[in-house]
Amino acid sequence: MEAIIKHLVEITGHRDHDLLNISVISALRELTNAQSARVLDVVSLGQQIYIKPHIVIRDDIVSIADESQNNGQSGDSLDQYPLLKAGIANQQAVIEQVDERGKLIWLPIWINDKLHTCLEICNPANYAVNTMEVVEGMLIVYRNFQNLLDYSERDSLTGLLNRKTFDDSFSKVLRNSAPPQYAHDPERQGPERRHQETEKQHWLAVLDIDHFKRVNDQFGHLYGDEVLILIANLMRSSFRPSDRLFRFGGEEFVILLRSASQEDARHIFDRFRHNVEEHDFPQVGQVTVSVGYACIDPYEPAVAIVGRADQALYFAKTNGRNRTCHYESLVASGDLHTKQTNDSVEFF
Repeated sequence: MEAIIKHLVEITGHRDHDLLNISVISALRELTNAQSARVLDVVSLGQQIYIKPHIVIRDDIVSIADESQNNGQSGDSLDQYPLLKAGIANQQAVIEQVDERGKLIWLPIWINDKLHTCLEICNPANYAVNTMEVVEGMLIVYRNFQNLLDYSERDSLTGLLNRKTFDDSFSKVLRNSAPPQYAHDPERQGPERRHQETEKQHWLAVLDIDHFKRVNDQFGHLYGDEVLILIANLMRSSFRPSDRLFRFGGEEFVILLRSASQEDARHIFDRFRHNVEEHDFPQVGQVTVSVGYACIDPYEPAVAIVGRADQALYFAKTNGRNRTCHYESLVASGDLHTKQTNDSVEFF
């Protein structure tokens, strides 16, 4: 009983999803004396569902997947796991499989009839009825706490991540952006380092709904709110699950795009702009957005990167709107000018 209370205290003591997940599967592995345990992300892309390992515990070693290194891969198709697929279709709480590799137990985490996470226990040595009753009780606490974390991190209108969570998400992207061999070596942070980062980079975009005040004034705030909700839905369908989507307030949104080339980033952001332009908004009709984006450089202050994307957005807004503008390209073409200070922060 003391061990169970200890695990529950640890689970409910976290305010970070990764730490919460590590606590839960550590507790489940210890309670069942399992060989290993994993947290699996359940990702839906169109009509397909994929399973992607996010956290793995094996031999007391915890591994967390680096999303910046997945090259956009979605994981394994759920079709490769027929028993798991059938169990998910029936919304089962516990799904079991026994094969030549041993025993697998899957625990889908259903929250409001939606599934984004599945816990996996491999070869449990202790699988008694009493043990599983404790596991089920622990999962109830876990689901409730996941709900609380999601509620505190989400914008209440659109369901996107809110401004409060941006700093933590941005810090994780910055950590993943820095090549380990250069992270603490100033001598290697020049042209050679930049050349090696040209293939895959992370990007930050700021987008703003064009003439949104006119929508509120002409049609009322209820239709304005509906436009915001539909924009958020279009963002979810236009970007990958590994990207981070935020509503900063009002009609301003921010996107953290992970691991994309410059050409891919331009295409992805402009595709979203086009999706909005082509969408028929009830009563309102056509709505457009302006997008400004910049490359995330882990060796420069975060405020500079956000400022660059914002300046690209300002250029788009003052040069016709319904445009996607890349900060570095605007500087290269001479459309934007910068002034460098001693602390490497740019002012405009």
